[in-house]
Amino acid sequence: MSALTDLTIAQAGDGLDKGEFTARELTDAYLSAMADAQALNAYTAETPDRACAMADASDARRAKGAAAGPLDGIPLAIKDLFCTEGVLSTAGSHILDGFEPRYESTVTQNLWDAGAVMLGKVNMDEFAMGSANITSHYGPTINPWKAKSGDAAGKDLVPGGSSGGSAAAVAARIAAGATGTDTGGSIRQPGAFCGIVGMKPTYGRCSRWGVIAFASSLDQAGPLARTVEDSALMLQAMAGYDPKDSTSIDQPMPDFAAALTGDIRGLRVGVPAEYRMDGTPPEIEALWQQGIDWLRDAGAAIVDISLPHTKYALPAYYIVAPAEASSNLARYDGVRYGLRVEGEDLTDTYERTRAAGFGAEVQRRIMIGTYVLSAGYYDAYYLKAQRVRTRIADDFRNAWDSCDVILTPTTPSAAFAIGEKMDDPIAMYLNDIFTVPASMAGLPAISVPAGLSGDGLPLGLHLIAPAFGEETLFRTAGVLEDAAAFDARP
Repeated sequence: MSALTDLTIAQAGDGLDKGEFTARELTDAYLSAMADAQALNAYTAETPDRACAMADASDARRAKGAAAGPLDGIPLAIKDLFCTEGVLSTAGSHILDGFEPRYESTVTQNLWDAGAVMLGKVNMDEFAMGSANITSHYGPTINPWKAKSGDAAGKDLVPGGSSGGSAAAVAARIAAGATGTDTGGSIRQPGAFCGIVGMKPTYGRCSRWGVIAFASSLDQAGPLARTVEDSALMLQAMAGYDPKDSTSIDQPMPDFAAALTGDIRGLRVGVPAEYRMDGTPPEIEALWQQGIDWLRDAGAAIVDISLPHTKYALPAYYIVAPAEASSNLARYDGVRYGLRVEGEDLTDTYERTRAAGFGAEVQRRIMIGTYVLSAGYYDAYYLKAQRVRTRIADDFRNAWDSCDVILTPTTPSAAFAIGEKMDDPIAMYLNDIFTVPASMAGLPAISVPAGLSGDGLPLGLHLIAPAFGEETLFRTAGVLEDAAAFDARP
């Protein structure tokens, strides 16, 4: 039998059900793998004692004949943005040093109720602000992949962000799956960079209660996993209506894994003209065309569509998201929790605490957000960006008249070396150019590993579906996954 850590979530669940190994043995295998992969800096807090106790409880349930769900006994990593009771939850920031919540986020509680095992908390860009996992107070996470040639050969690569620790942990086989959050592409982009599946549900499908806020109208929890089926199994446990979250939507919960029928005959796949951008590398264009051919060969109808306001999505996002961040992060004042730097008076304490506690990227976005919300600029910037956002959502609504799902590239490049683009925020922001529009419209989207770059690094294809169209999304992604037959690994 192959190493237990090589099993997908679905395979591990099947093995547990058949008694081929125990949840404790599976968990011990992951804990051992984590110890061997410390150099990746994927975990910010490991919880081996809790993991073993949760695994033992899973084994006890099975011994009693209790019905076990697909995640019972499955070891998972949790992005450090999710509050976990009694476990360090810092959002990758110095300002939350030592913060151990007295409560559990709804998403993680749903996972524990499903029997999942917590291996620990994983690294991330500070307050989810970044596309490379280099802004974390704990230092950068290293992508387990290495370039075989080109300028990046021999260098440590970024895993993408902000859910870079989640993606790296899954790709390196030091977690069976991981939670992430996606504000403008922070699940899908690291999924593509690390050669795994990254899935963002419809806004409101997963509760935001207990998730440390970045931009409240955009943040959405989702799974990172090795396969589309694993992603569907994780979302099944994570999602659900939560009355504690005013943005949670009370919608029927379909069986996401059951949607993986492999049949997309007659499905209309939209290909947006506006995503064919000047300067896109030929290998990205070629992979996109390959994805179109795969879906056509599977019986789908390919439809040319237009999303005319796409070019405004990124600039509008970088007004809306920092504006909401400046409001959300005002609560970190050194008074109630986390870091406190004493000053001469209360105002000086606020200023010193925030200056010491927030990193450069977070300070940059707070200042941008405060500026666009200030008197005299609110109408010129923030209100206008919200109007553009409405137009972007309208573009998608019009597109659904002629297609059922949309296919695009996930990223404009493969993973790049740590240190590149650090001095150019605009170049860093452009990493999310293909993922931001779906976030602005609140739509479900998924990145599927589909090929390798010329340097031997993973590249992803990106699918977008209508709101609450996750079943169609998973069904199409499953076909894409089968056609790509991506089996490369770090």
